[in-house]
Amino acid sequence: MELYLKLADVILPVFFIIGIGYYLGKKNPNFNTDFITTLAGNIGTPAMIFYTITSTGVTLEVFITFFLYALVIIGGFSLLGIFFLFLMKKDVISELPPLILPNTGNMGIPICLFAYGIEGLGVASAIASVIILLHFTIGVFLAKKSFTIKILITNMPIYGILAAVIVLYFNLQVPGYIENTTFLLTYATIFLVLMSLGIALTKLKVISWISAYILGAVRVILGPLIGFSLIKFLNLSGFAAGVLLIQSAMPSAILTYLVGSMYSEKKVVDSIASIIVTSTIISFFTIPIVVYISLKYFV
Repeated sequence: MELYLKLADVILPVFFIIGIGYYLGKKNPNFNTDFITTLAGNIGTPAMIFYTITSTGVTLEVFITFFLYALVIIGGFSLLGIFFLFLMKKDVISELPPLILPNTGNMGIPICLFAYGIEGLGVASAIASVIILLHFTIGVFLAKKSFTIKILITNMPIYGILAAVIVLYFNLQVPGYIENTTFLLTYATIFLVLMSLGIALTKLKVISWISAYILGAVRVILGPLIGFSLIKFLNLSGFAAGVLLIQSAMPSAILTYLVGSMYSEKKVVDSIASIIVTSTIISFFTIPIVVYISLKYFV
């Protein structure tokens, strides 16, 4: 019974805030989330990455280790994504991002925080930082089928990652005012991005439910199986293994839609939106199962 109560403590706050956003989006279809996107992208996310990596007990070794683990998992996601997109005669290049880049930031970090506390938050952010980095490198390359260094230079979250790595490498003491400021921005950002996710779900449309549900299921059902396989192969244990499993189970990231909208043709963008919607819907059923397994076997 205690485990079920813990599961409720983890899942319900996240889904409740997403629900608030969904309600607001339905009530006002013209609800503008540009402010949230700008604040989260340029200030909130860099601050959250910096705080969660430097103030949660994560060492440089742990950060690098789970950074690499995340890359391995994404490699597995990529192989699955290419196989299913090819099988379904989709655009293997442009439609790959939603299958390989899960929503480890908007959903993953809050869930890991509620499941494993401040320690889980640090490891979750190490994994999320990989996804953020790939959004503006491989994600842009796949959507645009070309890449410029300017996109990387103007990406603020990357500077948050670099600043955090410098602190860890030199074992620097973060001043209290910086830690407190980034702490406030972190929790404000978590609330705002969860709410914006709910709003976004009211605006994204599904063009083909069958193919979208197949690809959505690939993301949220086969994703955690890849994560679990890596955990078993490396014989990982404890909360860090649980965080890795939870992060691998997240639905497609909303940011893949935003990047796709900037660089891909409309047909591709509609398909990406469909995968995001269906994977998120399915995840409402799969995430509680994954979190239950994580809390039961990886503590």
